[in-house]
Amino acid sequence: MAGQALSSLTRSKTLRERALVALRTAITTGQYRPGDHLGEVEIAEHLSVSRGTVREALRHLQQEGLVTAGARGMLRVSQLTPTEVRELFQVREALEGLAVAQIIASPRRQEAARALRQALEKLHDAFESDADLAAKVEADLGFHLLLCELSGNSMLVRTWRHLEGPIRVTVISAGKEQSRLPMSAARHEPIVDAIERDDEAGALEVLRGHMALASCQLANPDDQT
Repeated sequence: MAGQALSSLTRSKTLRERALVALRTAITTGQYRPGDHLGEVEIAEHLSVSRGTVREALRHLQQEGLVTAGARGMLRVSQLTPTEVRELFQVREALEGLAVAQIIASPRRQEAARALRQALEKLHDAFESDADLAAKVEADLGFHLLLCELSGNSMLVRTWRHLEGPIRVTVISAGKEQSRLPMSAARHEPIVDAIERDDEAGALEVLRGHMALASCQLANPDDQT
C-alpha cells in the first residue's frame, strides 16, 4: 500500500492538488505498480478527502498518461506493452535529438555543455551513493530534461514533459538492475563530449544507441542481459 506517499500531504496546497501530488508520487516511485487498481473509496479514506476530490486527481493523472481506464471503467496504473515502450523511446530519441541539434547550433553551446556536465556529476553521485532507485531516476531524467531545456525550444520541453510520467513508471517497474546500465553517467557522458566538440552526427549516434539500449532493457525487463 502506498501509505508513506499518500500520507505526505501538506497544508500549503488545495485538497485536489495535495491528492494529485500524493497519488502521482505513489505511482512514479513504484508504491503503486503498473496494473494496480486505484479504488476511489480506499484512496479517499486514506487521504481523508472526498471521492470527488480523488476522482478529479485521477482524471488529471489520466491526462498525464499515468492512469488508464480498463474494463468497466476501472482505473489502473498504466502498464505499457513492450511495443509501447519501444515507441516511447523512439519519440524520446526524436525530441532529444532535436534538442542536441539546436544546442550545437546555438552560440551558447559551450555554456550548455558545462551545465550538462554539472548534471552528469549529480547523476554520478546518485549512483555512487546509497540513493534508492527513485532518486537515481530523478537524476537521470534531470539530465535529459536539462538537455531539452537548453535547446531553448519551449514546445519541445512541453512535449517531453508529457512523456515524463510514463517514462518514470516504466523505469521504476523494470527494477534496479535493468535500469542501472542505461541510466549510468558513463552512458550519458559521450553525448556531452560530442556537444562540446561541435559534433552533431556523433552526438546523435550516441543518443540513438543510448535510447536503443534503454528501450531493449525496459521493454524486456525479464531478460537477463
